[in-house]
Amino acid sequence: MTTPDTRSPWRFTVAPMLDWTDRHCRYFHRLLSRRARLYTEMVTTGAIRFGDREALLGFSPAEHPVALQLGGSDPAELAFSVKTASAWGYDEYNLNCGCPSPRVQKGSFGACLMLDAKLVAQCVRAMMSETDRPVTVKHRIGVDRRDDYAFVRDFVGEVREAGCRVFIVHARSAWLQGLSPKENREVPPLKREAAYQLKRDFPDCTFVLNGGITSVGESKELIDAGLDGVMVGRAAYQNPWMLADVDETLFGEPKSITRLCVIDAVTEEVKAHWADDEHALRAFARHLNGLCQGLPGARAWRRTLADPAAIRREGPELFHHAWAVAFGGRDAEENKEE
Repeated sequence: MTTPDTRSPWRFTVAPMLDWTDRHCRYFHRLLSRRARLYTEMVTTGAIRFGDREALLGFSPAEHPVALQLGGSDPAELAFSVKTASAWGYDEYNLNCGCPSPRVQKGSFGACLMLDAKLVAQCVRAMMSETDRPVTVKHRIGVDRRDDYAFVRDFVGEVREAGCRVFIVHARSAWLQGLSPKENREVPPLKREAAYQLKRDFPDCTFVLNGGITSVGESKELIDAGLDGVMVGRAAYQNPWMLADVDETLFGEPKSITRLCVIDAVTEEVKAHWADDEHALRAFARHLNGLCQGLPGARAWRRTLADPAAIRREGPELFHHAWAVAFGGRDAEENKEE
């Protein structure tokens, strides 16, 4: 008899990142880890109401489990977005209550939503009314001067009463004035203890820590210290090969992927679905840019992937060509997988 896996589905997640975690990025990341939970870029309710839904919501079945992150503050529009997106079969719907950008503030959603926990609760209820999949919330630990623990505790408590049981905690406050989105990821101090305290105060909920996590080893240490999971952002994008350690380190499954296996799979994906779409080829090339980070030859790999002439000339074979330029050929693979 197989022992059921009791580990959280949110044990390791890759953060939603605007202009980065598109469907091409997620397909690539899924090749590196079977178990990591992947998130879309934030999609606004207005875009789903009026935009190209296939372009916004479409994804490959290979990406599962994949979550849709929504940006909005109108319960009815969020419900409409969830109902619409359900046709694509997402595994989770996540409400963004953490983004501090001026554009998001202008739309009265993102981090500023934390200042109205009752509205967030209404949004969660509306979203849950349209799906049987988990509705989750990604949030900060404070907003501007509201950065005491009681503030985030009361926010979580209110949203929990609405039925939410999964909270992704970016362990920094959001400073809505005076800092850029990039600075908001770096300047407000990390206070990870707030996430651990939330887990102690709400033991029936899942808490996923986000902010400043740079390796799978560090992820394991944070989980072992009492959290349900972690969410890694830019480190996973800039050095994607770290994801190849997730299944073994965090789920006890053997590592079975090589960089060349990834390149083979991406090449076949481009040939099968994007052969005549140079935009998609360039997107894959951008996302694979960091695949060989730290290896001798990585600079030649990156340079070749960014070369317009190589992109036009090689088409879907760009990645095999870049590998040959940087590392010599398939028979050199063993020396590149250490």
